[in-house]
Amino acid sequence: MSAPIVAAARAWIGTPYIHQASTRGAGTDCLGLIRGVWRDVIGAEPLVPPPYTADWSEPQRSEDLWRAARRHLRDAPPGPPAPGQVLLFRMRDGAVAKHLGIVGQGGAAPTFIHAFAGHAVVENALSAPWRRRVVARFTFPEGDT
Repeated sequence: MSAPIVAAARAWIGTPYIHQASTRGAGTDCLGLIRGVWRDVIGAEPLVPPPYTADWSEPQRSEDLWRAARRHLRDAPPGPPAPGQVLLFRMRDGAVAKHLGIVGQGGAAPTFIHAFAGHAVVENALSAPWRRRVVARFTFPEGDT
């Protein structure tokens, strides 16, 4: 199922970053990208998230995004990042994990597709600075939603 996930994610490249949005071509944030790929490949979303602020879950130090990912996605098998996997990032040491991306290419030169403030959806190298921020990897479910 990785090829349809990667193709769907790449179709979002160039979509502007807009907090809480999830509309290909019009605007998205990192969670909106995952939600949009889900809709494109799997179908109806299992849950539409409630409104959230840019600092959501930080004051409470609550791993809300991690819990939601574990509820709706599947833990990825051990090994290196593989195309189509969802990456969860902790952007600062000691902070809650709250950034998401999708592996575009695995192997010796891995990439990931993501949306982040100030940028459109892009595909970046999964370089060492990004890799060390990954705290969990997931796969999309296959028809068991």
